[in-house]
Amino acid sequence: MSIKERFEIPQQYKWTIEDIYASDDAWEQDLLKAKEYASKVAKFNGKISKSSTELLDYLTIGDEISILFDNLVNYAQRRLDEDTRSSKYQGMVARLMSVAVELNSNGSFETPELLSMSNDTLEHFYLQTPKLELYRLYIDRVREKKEHILSESEEKIISMTGKMASSPDTIFSMFNDADLKFPDAIDKDGNHHTLTHGTYSTLRKSSDRVLRKSAFENIFTTYGNFKNTIASVLSAQIEQLTFYSKVRNYNSNLEASLDGNHVPIEVYKNLIDAVHDNMHYMYKYVKLRKKILGLKELHMYDMYVPLVKDSDASIDFDTAKREVEQALSVMGDEYIGIYNSAFTQGWIDVYENVGKCSGAYSAGAKVHPYVLLNYNDTLDSEFTLAHEMGHAIHSYYSNRYQPTVYSDYVIFVAEVASTCNESLLMQYLLKNTNDKLRRAYLINYFLEQFRTTIYRQTMFAEFELKINEIVESGQSLTADTLMDIYADLNKLYFGDDVIIDDHIAMEWSLVPHFYYNFYVYQYATGFSAAISLSKRILNEGKSAVDDYINFLKGGCSKNPVELLKGAGVDMSSSSVISSALELFGELIDELDTLIN
Repeated sequence: MSIKERFEIPQQYKWTIEDIYASDDAWEQDLLKAKEYASKVAKFNGKISKSSTELLDYLTIGDEISILFDNLVNYAQRRLDEDTRSSKYQGMVARLMSVAVELNSNGSFETPELLSMSNDTLEHFYLQTPKLELYRLYIDRVREKKEHILSESEEKIISMTGKMASSPDTIFSMFNDADLKFPDAIDKDGNHHTLTHGTYSTLRKSSDRVLRKSAFENIFTTYGNFKNTIASVLSAQIEQLTFYSKVRNYNSNLEASLDGNHVPIEVYKNLIDAVHDNMHYMYKYVKLRKKILGLKELHMYDMYVPLVKDSDASIDFDTAKREVEQALSVMGDEYIGIYNSAFTQGWIDVYENVGKCSGAYSAGAKVHPYVLLNYNDTLDSEFTLAHEMGHAIHSYYSNRYQPTVYSDYVIFVAEVASTCNESLLMQYLLKNTNDKLRRAYLINYFLEQFRTTIYRQTMFAEFELKINEIVESGQSLTADTLMDIYADLNKLYFGDDVIIDDHIAMEWSLVPHFYYNFYVYQYATGFSAAISLSKRILNEGKSAVDDYINFLKGGCSKNPVELLKGAGVDMSSSSVISSALELFGELIDELDTLIN
């Protein structure tokens, strides 16, 4: 498997960043405009609590800055992600961050000043300047966090730490995507296979056990060679989270993170408890995997190989695009029209190239969403396409139907739309095959989605909670500590029917989401919610689709738990998780029957 240079990729498979700026020079001109906003913002200091028109003007300028930075960030970061080795775009991102820090510093008076106002004064402002009503919810959300807000001078100091605080994530990204190289994986015949982040996901599914073991050992041995460095970077990430949560008078890093999205702590802890209560399904699946593969010993490098041989057919991008469209047709013509726009209007960057950012994502730019893939002709890649297009269409709806101030949906609901698309794709593929072998393969793939999304991401969430608690208690976070915790969690989550290889203890070191501040749990909650939503869409039709589309249009106009209730899912109850895992158990039994 060889990786092409970017210039070798046909243009039809690249996104059109030019839709944001025609050139780097145009970007530079807007960066100058952004710098000018710093002085404009500073002029409002001391005025927004005294005049309703000054407050409106200030919030309106805030929207202008939001739109401008959306363009600046998406252009520079997307260009950098095309080739993470580019010093030019690394520099552009860094300069933009400096401007953002200056703007945040100059606007640090906003929250203390809004908090200083009485309710009567604010109500008078709304009557005096009716256009302020648009920002009522925004202002209420600021004021409800009064106990976590500092003085104006302290807030200014905090705002100046933004660039420093992002350093662990930046360092890890550069190390992981641009600098780290892996030795080739070797198959049973002695052939070499290029090992990258992108190819690893394919190699670990190989029917050649020697090859997948080689890939597994080579990737984790490489990370292990830098274990102390990576542990220090991750420790720095958690230290800065701990600093902010303590300074802002939160009881924990978890509380500080979830409060930012208006999510109760119980949702996080209910997830872990619900998964622990249903661990027997996971053990049952591991036992079935060992049985089907016919192995005396099941190892961690055996966990991704398909259980049904010769059914992992190559799926080219055009086929994947067509099948995902057919699966999503239940969403109606408007939704499908938006989906098809992605392929005709340059939303998607399809294939891996040398230096390209690993993984996949959707960036909800105002001009239109941008989707990064590293497509490699597998069923997994097809589901990734469905997943990221769920994000993209969610962003499209939110940007179109919500004013700027409420257009960004919070991360708690981010994984719902993406995973709902995946669930609809799976239901479509299962419905449209009569071949028992194919059905068995698809069910196994669905089971893997449950394993890797609910169980694995919850394991990540539990790991993240544990290491945050260690730092919060004043203890040090070393490589050995991280490895011990991670190894023990693997034993808990996988049970006795799999050998917990020593190499797996390094897996924490390659997970970029540990630098996202309690993000991973939302994959599990989002998947569970998506299972419920997809069932409702398929069973109830238009009324359920309308409720779901309204949810996609909601942005952050309501709290996330409330938004999901409007779509028919109550995430305050652990029953959503348990219900999804019951389906997991039923699918395990069906696969066992089909194989027998």
